[in-house]
Amino acid sequence: QVQLVESGGGLVQAGGSLRLSCVASGSIFTLDAMVWYRQAPGKQRELVARITSGGSTMYADSVKGRFTISRDNRKNTVYLQMNSLKPEDTAVYYCNAGLSALKQVWDPNSRAYHPYWGQGTQVTVSS
Repeated sequence: QVQLVESGGGLVQAGGSLRLSCVASGSIFTLDAMVWYRQAPGKQRELVARITSGGSTMYADSVKGRFTISRDNRKNTVYLQMNSLKPEDTAVYYCNAGLSALKQVWDPNSRAYHPYWGQGTQVTVSS
């Protein structure tokens, strides 16, 4: 079973904080790295933060020092603590494996396999 459920988004003023959570099915979470991505309106999806199964992390330059990624392997859950939020952080946030390891799922409508993504969680930062 392939499932990703993101939560924790919302509307916050600039300078505020949010904590995102992502519960992943075992077939995804057992992969080495888990990643938070985001997609703003009219822009491509981008990597925000990455964490390996051993706890090594990396961040996009735009969020370094403000965001912290962590994971609880017992709960198959990945977190993203976001502090000092800026209006430019407004986006839909998704978690998933690394791009080279995305699970492919069958779409009967298009009769093709596509990478699986959860529904994401909306983060809106007002100025």
